[in-house]
Amino acid sequence: MVKIGIIGGSGLDDPNLIENYTEKEITTPYGDPSSKLTCGKLNGVEVVILARHGKNHEIYPTKVNYRANIKALKQEGCTHILATSAVGSLKEEIKPGHLVFPDQFIDQTKLRKLTFSDQYGDVRHISSAEPFSKELRQLLIEETKLLNYNHHSKATIVVIEGPRFSTKAESFMFKNFADIIGMTTCPEAQLAVELEIPYASIAMSTDYDCWKEDEFPVTFEMVMQTMKQNAEKVKTLLTNVIPKIAKKDQQLIKSKIRTIPNFPKPGIMFRDITTLLLDPEAMKRTINILYNRYKDQPIDAIAGIEARGFIIAGILADKLGIGLIPIRKPNKLPYETISHEYQLEYGTDKVEIHKDAIKPDQNILLVDDLVATAGTALASAELIQKLEGKIEEIAFIIELDDLGGREKLEKKGHKVFSVINFQDSG
Repeated sequence: MVKIGIIGGSGLDDPNLIENYTEKEITTPYGDPSSKLTCGKLNGVEVVILARHGKNHEIYPTKVNYRANIKALKQEGCTHILATSAVGSLKEEIKPGHLVFPDQFIDQTKLRKLTFSDQYGDVRHISSAEPFSKELRQLLIEETKLLNYNHHSKATIVVIEGPRFSTKAESFMFKNFADIIGMTTCPEAQLAVELEIPYASIAMSTDYDCWKEDEFPVTFEMVMQTMKQNAEKVKTLLTNVIPKIAKKDQQLIKSKIRTIPNFPKPGIMFRDITTLLLDPEAMKRTINILYNRYKDQPIDAIAGIEARGFIIAGILADKLGIGLIPIRKPNKLPYETISHEYQLEYGTDKVEIHKDAIKPDQNILLVDDLVATAGTALASAELIQKLEGKIEEIAFIIELDDLGGREKLEKKGHKVFSVINFQDSG
């Protein structure tokens, strides 16, 4: 499940962006974030809004607890971050009101904590060659073109300490090696990189800093006025692009699953997840979708169905910090077992579980790689229920829509979740 963190800059932390929102207080090992988290849905996608400068714009850039902000979004399960901010333009063609999607930064800050690894002996060197997510930037750029907004698809942002604006000498110097200037992108972007959260900046040009002789030098009032005038643009952009971000993960995962025609017999389209397992990025996103769905649910253990279900269940159990229960074909488990026989198209098959694997009333998540006709999943669910376990949900990577597996499971009272769906015929 995709969950988008929105870091609201000046004037862009409006909770009315989302429906049915709730506010949540959260703390982190690095202290409290700048504001409560506003959680809800935007166009059907889960989002979390954090006000970078506080709800009343009471925190100036140097004093923002960037580590707590990024960590709070990570703790809340955010899979992506879109950060809005006001910037000054260092180029004639980047006019006030234009949107800018920076691809590089130059960090000129001096007083901020730049990393999560600040304990003695915990030394990490993080690559910052590409600090902004190319995928997120591309989606933002494509949507901005559709909306016909003036924008700039590449820019280098220089980040200064603040809270003061530049002197003319500084502004002319920065103009030589950067396109826009701001106060908040660093260390925010690099901290997101450190926690492996794709991050993109939606920067709105509000002024020409102070290098342009025929323009008034930037003031805070000027920044806020321009942001207020143009905030609706960014809100529309967020509303339109966020559902496309949510679909992108599923599209990537689906593209990494190999289809083998006529296997194991003519007429069958076999969906092979070994190619998904080979791809670290697609696999990470798959597990993140499952993790974000189940991290706050009262699950005591995960039951994985032989054989590929073991792999998914094992990785997810480790990430959730709970136990793994194997459900296997006959004569594979060494201790006393119970079994359940089920009907195949031709003949029968059987699954087994250790008698002591589940205690009464334990909440179990049942996991397999694929649901087609659901015979194995139904038999595995029966085993869990024989041991008086409670099935929280049955989760699959792949669901074959037209084979009726979901309907059979739901008819038995089970909740079902699948990451992606295929039609059996293609």
